Amino acid sequence: MGIKLPEQSAPTPGSTSSGPGRALVAVYGVFALAATARAGFQIATKLGEAPVAYLLSGLSAVVYVVATVALAKGSPAARRVAWAAVAVELVGVLAVGALSLLDAADFPDETVWSGFGAGYGYVPLVLPFLGVAWLRHTRPRPGAAAE
Repeated sequence: MGIKLPEQSAPTPGSTSSGPGRALVAVYGVFALAATARAGFQIATKLGEAPVAYLLSGLSAVVYVVATVALAKGSPAARRVAWAAVAVELVGVLAVGALSLLDAADFPDETVWSGFGAGYGYVPLVLPFLGVAWLRHTRPRPGAAAE
């Protein structure tokens, strides 16, 4: 009669927060923190100077926070939220990036997404594509039985 140790559980297939997903969640977390701090300061101290830019900074902060939490959680419902957040992020960075270059008068100050994220080394442009790729890579496979 030996001591039976509990089996260690491996990350579940489709987990968005294991392996490289941890790094992705960390990058989203850094952007959530940075965008929230930037937007909070801009909105609190100088909203009248560039309301469109600063409110878009606030939107980007919310999107990054939601994406971070949803990717970290990884449940089926959280995956749907992550897909929505990453889609909004992708549309946002492409739309704001284009508008900030085409009509600079509407963007007298930068947002995270201005110039396709040029002020952040274009990471905001690349990040939603990585998010989509990771969500697709970790999607539940039909016929894959849970053990």
